[in-house]
Amino acid sequence: MTDRNTPARHLIVALAYEGLWPLEFGIAAEIFGWRRPELKDLWYDFRVACPAQSAQAVGGFSISSPYGLDSLSEADTIIVPGWQSIIKPPPEEILEAIRAAHARGARLLSYCTGAFVFAHAGLLDGQQATTHWRYLPLLKELFPKIEIIDDVLYVDNGNIVTAAGSSSAIDASLHVIRKDHGSGVANKIARSLVTPPHRDGGQSQYVEAPVQERPGKSVAAVLDWSREMLDQPLTIACFARQAGMSKRTFLRRFREGTGTTPLKWLRRERVFRAMQLLESTPLDITDVALQSGFASTETFRTAFRQIACTSPHAYRKRFEAIDA
Repeated sequence: MTDRNTPARHLIVALAYEGLWPLEFGIAAEIFGWRRPELKDLWYDFRVACPAQSAQAVGGFSISSPYGLDSLSEADTIIVPGWQSIIKPPPEEILEAIRAAHARGARLLSYCTGAFVFAHAGLLDGQQATTHWRYLPLLKELFPKIEIIDDVLYVDNGNIVTAAGSSSAIDASLHVIRKDHGSGVANKIARSLVTPPHRDGGQSQYVEAPVQERPGKSVAAVLDWSREMLDQPLTIACFARQAGMSKRTFLRRFREGTGTTPLKWLRRERVFRAMQLLESTPLDITDVALQSGFASTETFRTAFRQIACTSPHAYRKRFEAIDA
């Protein structure tokens, strides 16, 4: 029996539809639907909502579920894992169910072309959003009121998160987990997926060259080194010297390998370090800032709010409540 004083677990509902893209759907099921007993009551409840009780997926197999669109009225988070007919609006019953869920405060998460469903529902007008780079021009053409963010992995508007391609769906999902349960839990899930725990949402969708070995040390090796040195003053010259490259060469190869700049990457890594310290230690804010590599508490608070969308104090209070 469940104690009546025990709060209900966060319910995530993934939408299954005719013509379902199985890879994106599988990402939702793998990340949010897998039972994780080590997290106990922290983890999510997961359902699949199938408007017609069964749906034919790309690849010739079908998915069935005992849950229909009425599950969206109970969901805390709704995932739309891609959408095949992006020009043609989805059935009105689906759009109405998503609008109603959004109106009562449910969080919406789309993978790849799933953003078109939210756009057809009118929920992205005046909002920032992204989708797979191949479909960005069409999203702009069909929905000119949306502020399209080009070449990013995902965009978080608070209660609507839109992710780019398939691998970006993993990044956006880990981002959601990090917001809900903290960086420690998100890192555990990332390890189980054998994927990097932190890829900045503003990172480029398409990286022209993978991180690979170069003369001297690889960019990946330099990133590993710098994560151990976050409390130290690090400059581009430090990065380049550690890599055995000139600054110009290092900057070019860093951009090729990561899709961002060293300073943006470093700032975000320092905030992630701060999150871990706030979750797991009683250090005061000044010490957290110093151990994370920020020169001043004011700079730390500004960076933390921009990346975590909350203050360090509120972040710690939130995860103290979870632990309790």
